[in-house]
Amino acid sequence: MSNNTLTSTTLSAAALALALGSALALSTAPAVGAEMEKCFGVALKGKNDCAAGPGTTCAGTSKVDDQSNSWKHVPKGSCEKTASSTSPTGFGQLMAFTAKKKS
Repeated sequence: MSNNTLTSTTLSAAALALALGSALALSTAPAVGAEMEKCFGVALKGKNDCAAGPGTTCAGTSKVDDQSNSWKHVPKGSCEKTASSTSPTGFGQLMAFTAKKKS
């Protein structure tokens, strides 16, 4: 294999990896200009956007999954359709709530 062929193959593989990485990043990001809302009780432990109750400072400080007083930004209209293991309704809430008791 010549140096030109090897360089071309390496560049093609790098371009493919970059394109795939960009596509994946865009697929997980909210649409630019999309309306978002605060959804309580749906963030994973340490993955909240803010408001995590007493003893916490803000983003990334929730102590448990689906903490009832921490929120995550979600596309408008999707919060109350997002599962929450702590919510009395079983779905995210637009305001902080009292977590249901574990059975």
